[in-house]
Amino acid sequence: MKKIHLLILKSFIRPFLVTFLIVMFVLLMLFLFKYIDDLIGKGFEWYIILELMMYASATNVAMALPLSVLLSSIMTYGSLGENYELVAIKAAGISLRRAMYPMVVIISILSVSAFIFSDYMLPLANLKYYSLLYDARQQKSANFLPEGVFSSTFPGYSIRVKTKDADGQTLHGIMIYAKNQAQNGIDVLIAKEGKMYRTPNGQFLVLKLKDGVQYSESPGEANYNMRERLVRKRFKESEQKFDISGLKLHRTDESEFKSAYQMMNLKQLKDDEAHTKRQIDSGIRVNYKLIIAYIKYFSVPAKSGVVKKVVPANIKNSPGLNQNEQISALTNAASEARSVQDLIKNRSDRHSELKKNVQRADLEYQKKFTLSAACIALFLIGAPLGAIIRKGGLGLPVVVSVIFFLIFYIISTIGEKSVKDGDLSPLVGSWIAIVIITPIGIFLSYKAGTDSAIFDIDIYKRLFNKLFKRGKVEGAK
Repeated sequence: MKKIHLLILKSFIRPFLVTFLIVMFVLLMLFLFKYIDDLIGKGFEWYIILELMMYASATNVAMALPLSVLLSSIMTYGSLGENYELVAIKAAGISLRRAMYPMVVIISILSVSAFIFSDYMLPLANLKYYSLLYDARQQKSANFLPEGVFSSTFPGYSIRVKTKDADGQTLHGIMIYAKNQAQNGIDVLIAKEGKMYRTPNGQFLVLKLKDGVQYSESPGEANYNMRERLVRKRFKESEQKFDISGLKLHRTDESEFKSAYQMMNLKQLKDDEAHTKRQIDSGIRVNYKLIIAYIKYFSVPAKSGVVKKVVPANIKNSPGLNQNEQISALTNAASEARSVQDLIKNRSDRHSELKKNVQRADLEYQKKFTLSAACIALFLIGAPLGAIIRKGGLGLPVVVSVIFFLIFYIISTIGEKSVKDGDLSPLVGSWIAIVIITPIGIFLSYKAGTDSAIFDIDIYKRLFNKLFKRGKVEGAK
């Protein structure tokens, strides 16, 4: 019995590691394709890109782990069935359920590990990932001098380069407009060619120009010559230096991102949810002192909490008021009514937003557990499916596993969106996908245990042939 368990474990561990790495690689490529424009051409150091990719990979574990469990379990039992090893196990008097025991233990360990990861590691990875990604997207491009356009990357300068060589450093047709602060004028520099490079410390960008001319405008002298002057200088070589220290990557304080629910563990989510509920409870109570400041023509009963309009005894027929005073009184009453209405509307909007925050916090709380449950539920689908279809490798198992995972992922996404919109409770929205696919896994486990051939194409061919022949006979009669 132990040898059989060891055989099944060895058959599972290798496909699991391979599929997990493949899925992580695919998800990482999707990340790069999505943000390639925000990362390329900004002069990042290689370790910044590597760090961002590492954090992105950590955040992808929540999607890669369940898919890897599903795919590897189908491949494992499919390969055992294809090589008639499952037949030999059953011939030895061992049922499929008993043969799945070591796998159940491994999946249980993976589920516990997934819960620990989602509670301790995932919030930290999300914090590092989103903060670094935000700073990278805010970083200015390191392509300081694009071809054919005036670049205003450096304050006080407008630079145009006609063409660049393939090395990206040799420039042709250079034109520089510089604001002369001392003379309160504009300097224009034109050069046929030049070289661009950074200083070793990365603080400055240096342009080494050749064969050019510089034009400088300056105002005339106040008491002697009022006319403006133009100075022209020709040069064989010249050097311009621009400060680029302000274009380096600046890291935002990570504490500014910690309020997002994805960056919280279970305890922090519960504390935040309790704090938000206290805000809701305090907001439900009408603050009479705040409202009464606006009210002259309204009264607020203390017990019922209902704002009731009280109109004075017929303002139009009041003996002490003339027409202008009546109009003024009605205008003031309408203005105060609108003030109270706006105040209550703001409180209502605030109340709705706080309720959505409670739902989002509860949703993230439930997602800490659904990752572990998803591994178990998808294993209940993958293992019996592999035993039924009896195909190993990366062919049919990949197709079947992707179909089931897409169903699971679509249902989960719809449930989460419904929770955020307020249409479903967080408990239902986060667990609805698990509740739907778990009975399917139990049904497939039963079919696999009873040697069902529900995926045998020949059975369906014979069934359709019988129905077709019966239809022909009834048509002949």
